[in-house]
Amino acid sequence: MSLGPFLRTPFTDLTGCLINHQTYEKCGKMEMEMMECLEAYGVERGQKMCADIIADFGECVGVQKQLKRFHAMRNERLKQYYFGDRKKEELFADPPRVDAF
Repeated sequence: MSLGPFLRTPFTDLTGCLINHQTYEKCGKMEMEMMECLEAYGVERGQKMCADIIADFGECVGVQKQLKRFHAMRNERLKQYYFGDRKKEELFADPPRVDAF
């Protein structure tokens, strides 16, 4: 994960604050913790010292583990359906109401 621009100019300093996750409730706090850790150690040393926080933030943004878990559960349900352990009605749960979120 790149933590700084490839080419640093005054334009990148002015527009660097525009792209962040502070407006999103889900990953905003985690991004702030990551940036505070990087500020404390510096970018070079901070990549080693803050590796766990950086990895957690990357997972929050990319949701790769969550998607792998979803695919594994779906594949298991389909396998059970094909072997006759589940009925078609039991294959998936009913979706939540429209206004549930």
